[in-house]
Amino acid sequence: MKILIIDDDQLTSTTWSMGLKAAGFEVVNASNGQDGLTQAKSQKPNLILLDQIMPDMLGNAVLTSLKQDPETAQIPVMLISNYNENQMMKDAIAQGAIDYILKYQIETKDLVDKVQSLLKEIEKTDTPGDTKPTGSA
Repeated sequence: MKILIIDDDQLTSTTWSMGLKAAGFEVVNASNGQDGLTQAKSQKPNLILLDQIMPDMLGNAVLTSLKQDPETAQIPVMLISNYNENQMMKDAIAQGAIDYILKYQIETKDLVDKVQSLLKEIEKTDTPGDTKPTGSA
């Protein structure tokens, strides 16, 4: 499974990459929104961890671009931020983010556990022959 981390904070990106790699994930990093959009298209990750505040564009703008592009629209995205801003969180979820994590509230081990759990849940819903009704939440 491949994870794309889009974050301009080098320390966070490196720390999370090491934790995810230790858990067996392949990790790709992008240091800004535009590079993240390019990496999402070329790398086809199973999950994107997307920082909200970056120098070139907000995470919600990156999320919008990802969800509007047929090549990346189905990739699950978790927003991550140091900013506990309610409207940004609500907007991200409304635009299709599967979660919104506050960086200062999560340890690397907990992030890895959350990623593993989310990917297992996504795998269950994407199983061929799945008979779950569509449109249920």
